[in-house]
Amino acid sequence: MSSQESHPGVRTVASTQSEMTEIVLPNDTNMLANLLGGRLMHFIDVTGAMAAYRHARTHVVTASMDHIDFIQPVRLGDLVTLKSSVNRAFTSSMEVGVKVWAENTRTGAVSHVASAYLVFVAVDEHGRLQKVPQLKPETPDEMRRYEDALLRRQHREGEKKRRTKAKLVTASLNDAGAIEP
Repeated sequence: MSSQESHPGVRTVASTQSEMTEIVLPNDTNMLANLLGGRLMHFIDVTGAMAAYRHARTHVVTASMDHIDFIQPVRLGDLVTLKSSVNRAFTSSMEVGVKVWAENTRTGAVSHVASAYLVFVAVDEHGRLQKVPQLKPETPDEMRRYEDALLRRQHREGEKKRRTKAKLVTASLNDAGAIEP
């Protein structure tokens, strides 16, 4: 296989799709026998990273988990299935969507319990940014997620600018003695 084949310039959303299933054990739950939110976030991060790895074919690091919805609790003994795919690739970053379902092992009932968006950045073994292949959406749903990812990125960038400006104003007020630390 040539280098070009192993690192194509364009990948499909389907080539990034990943799935993971876990059983909720007592160590994963709170006092109400519900899956801990942090544990679910860990599962989401791992499943999202799988999609990012499949797209970038290099090391990836989590840059942000900028949106997560916990829709309903996941109970002790449930099977949790997480599915992820890259929504859009930028220069060295990728937005990944993760959707989570819980299956009651006794009844077989399956329900959507969480969704999240994460941003991963491709890096080499020394932590230097790496370019990622372009993403080619093929279905109407993939095209919608592709366009929505750009809007979320623009929102993230706007929020970053707003936070930076707020920090500068606070620092300026601190320097002027207007705010006690």
